[in-house]
Amino acid sequence: MGKPSIEQLRERVRGAVTTPDDDAGAYDEARKVYNAMIDRRPAAVVRCVNAGDVMASVDFARENGLDLAVRGGGHSVPGFGTCDGGVVADLSGMRGVRVDPVRQTARAEGGATWGDFNAATHAFGLATTGGIISTTGVGGLTLGGGIGYLSRGLGLSCDNLVSADVVTADGRLLIASEEENDDLFWALRGGGGNFGAVTSFEFRLSPVDHIYGGPMLFEVEDAATVLRSFGEYIAGAPEELGAFPAFQLAPPLPFIPEDRHGDPFVLIVSCWAGPLDEGPRALQAFRDFAPVVAEHVGPMPYPALNSAFDALVPPGLQHYWKANFVTELSDAAIAAHVQHGPRLPALNSTVHIYPIDGACHRVAPEATAFAYRDASFATVIAGMWPDASANEANTAWVRDYYEATAPHSEAGGYINFMADDDQSRIRANYKTNYDRLVEVKRKYDAGNLFHLNQNIKP
Repeated sequence: MGKPSIEQLRERVRGAVTTPDDDAGAYDEARKVYNAMIDRRPAAVVRCVNAGDVMASVDFARENGLDLAVRGGGHSVPGFGTCDGGVVADLSGMRGVRVDPVRQTARAEGGATWGDFNAATHAFGLATTGGIISTTGVGGLTLGGGIGYLSRGLGLSCDNLVSADVVTADGRLLIASEEENDDLFWALRGGGGNFGAVTSFEFRLSPVDHIYGGPMLFEVEDAATVLRSFGEYIAGAPEELGAFPAFQLAPPLPFIPEDRHGDPFVLIVSCWAGPLDEGPRALQAFRDFAPVVAEHVGPMPYPALNSAFDALVPPGLQHYWKANFVTELSDAAIAAHVQHGPRLPALNSTVHIYPIDGACHRVAPEATAFAYRDASFATVIAGMWPDASANEANTAWVRDYYEATAPHSEAGGYINFMADDDQSRIRANYKTNYDRLVEVKRKYDAGNLFHLNQNIKP
């Protein structure tokens, strides 16, 4: 028997299969990804509608010796959700979320976004740690660890994962949990997309309904004071307080003075998930750091905060990011941030310094693949801009900033923030967990079919 053809693939799946031989407009739409810097031409894009379609896509790629890209929410900055000449298993149509309010769990399909997830769980006054942007995929964020507003109180997204349905390289659908295939379950919690295509995720939920928070803007002249004060304060702050400092050009929003639109600011974005009436007191410390230029702070539904910055990061921007873990915001690190942060090259670009202490530190480094349980912060330098002609200059800003902060950071970084040229850091990203990850990779994907990721080679 010869290798299966595209027509045979179409017969094996329920969803549409789009190839370069189809209508050019449909093909270009199917192959398009979030980062406009990525322009690749796969041999087939399978719009999966169920786990069976994912299994067929995996089998087809393996049987034909083709690259396999798995696309969930589609936010991969390095463009891991597509490939040249291979197969894209596009799960973006699989977005269902089912909540069990009695057990306080939710099961999300592999293409669901955090916006989908929050809309479903908020109806019951429940949530789990998601990201900062609601269009981010549940799958990609969780497999890389999952840092968000609720991390200090609830842990990472992967810490709240109960089970996962996984299509492995041999085309089988396995359940991964503490009770079944526990080695695979361990690796999925921080090991990225190296071990299979996850078609659904089951999460533990916690009571989170309305929160108190939002952004506060401070003058960049106060950046050193704000960063130093934040680092000192957050270490002992109540774990219900999720907050992070950032650098941002002021967007044209009503609460910001019009004559300051486009100016660089240092921000603190906060999310108090405790009793609402305690929110103003919890955030007062931030106002004491330095004079606040503008703010949009108050009570709001948690999903409203999780989607508040979506408009700054629409699909189709150019993206180049760098990241590091940090144990402390030292004076030298702060000086590097103050030097480079205010030089933001575009309104969309930003720098976030996420605290990952509290509940994140109560999980042992070897308990999940996410190894940096001693890090206090995860920094991302997110270069995002609309004009491709500015690629060289904006990429240089990210690299220069990263090189200035790297000596004051840990060797590894958060894989969800890594660029496509960061593969050399893979061992550092996992520290002492790396060798165990290689063993799991050899067991479930010895041929490295799932290699379009921050790749752990078998």
